[in-house]
Amino acid sequence: NPIEHRLFSQVERTWSGVILDSAETARWTVERTTTDTGLRVTARILDKFYALGRKCSDGFREIKDQFIRHDLTLGQWNYVVDPNGFS
Repeated sequence: NPIEHRLFSQVERTWSGVILDSAETARWTVERTTTDTGLRVTARILDKFYALGRKCSDGFREIKDQFIRHDLTLGQWNYVVDPNGFS
């Protein structure tokens, strides 16, 4: 989304030095974000629960290591996805 890309750096500036101790604090600071051209951010907190532990298909398990490389440090969160595959 091109609007999100234009606003993301502005949101980061707004968050600079702010302790994000709750979802409400994050929402409030995001909504304070504006740009010089007049773009404003609206935000809402989704209270939807997402299913945990969803399993991927057996076919994906067989090929996933060709496209996803996990980092040695905190590999669960730090990874690279390459649609062309790793050699």
